[in-house]
Amino acid sequence: MIFRQLFEPDSCTYSYLLACPDTGACAIIDPVIDTVERDIQILQSLGLTLTHTIDTHIHADHLTGALKLKRLTGSRICGPAMDRLPCADIGLREGEPLGIGSIELWPLFTPGHTASHHCYRVNDGTHVLLFSGDTLLIDACGRTDFQGGDAAALYRSIHDKLFTLPDETLVYPGHDYEGRFVSSIAQEKARNPRLKDNQSLEAFVALMNGLELPYPRKMDFAVPGNQQCGQCPPNVPEALRGPCERWDQG
Repeated sequence: MIFRQLFEPDSCTYSYLLACPDTGACAIIDPVIDTVERDIQILQSLGLTLTHTIDTHIHADHLTGALKLKRLTGSRICGPAMDRLPCADIGLREGEPLGIGSIELWPLFTPGHTASHHCYRVNDGTHVLLFSGDTLLIDACGRTDFQGGDAAALYRSIHDKLFTLPDETLVYPGHDYEGRFVSSIAQEKARNPRLKDNQSLEAFVALMNGLELPYPRKMDFAVPGNQQCGQCPPNVPEALRGPCERWDQG
C-alpha cells in the first residue's frame, strides 16, 4: 500500500492518502479544501488516480476538500451513510468495506464527537492502521460539546470499538497540536490522560463536560459547508475565501 500522512497547519488536520500499488487507485481520508492543490501535486508526482475522498464526520474546524477534488479529478465523495448528504456518492456503513483497488477500508461507527462519526480500519498486510478521526487523538480525544456530541457515547466508542482492536494497531488521528504523528492502541490505553487507569464512565463524562473549550472559529461556515461536501457558503470570511474563489464560481 502506498501511504502518505499530510498536514494542514491552520486547523492542525491530518489527511491520509492511501493507494493501491497495483492499480494506482487512491483515496484521501479527511481532505481539507485549503490543501487541495498540494494534494493534486502529490497524486501527480506518484502517478495515482484519485478515486475516492472519505470523511470521518462533518467537520467544524475546516471545510472538506471533497467537492473541490471531485470537480477537479472526478473522485467519488464518501462519508457516513447516516449523514444522508445529497452530495455524497457513497454512504459508508460499519460492516461494509470500501474497496480502493486491492485495499479494503472497514468503517467503524464511533459516535461521541459527533452523532454519526466513523473511524476507518485498514490492514496493509504488515500492520493494522486505524484512522481515528476526532474520536481518539494522541493522549486525548475529540470534544463532545456540539454537533450531537455525547461524552458517554464517546467513552463507549473508544472502549467497545477501538480499545478492543489489537494492541499493536497503529492510530492515525484526525488532528495533533504538538507535532506528533502516530500512536497505537496499546499506547493510548496506557497513557492517554483521559482514558488510562480504568477511568470510569462517570469520571470521563465529568471531565469532558468540564473542559469549557472555546467555540470553533470556523464552525459557523464549516458545518453548513461540509453538509454540502465542502461547498463554500456565503458567510466564509473574506480573509479565508482564497481556497473557495479558485473554483466555486463554476
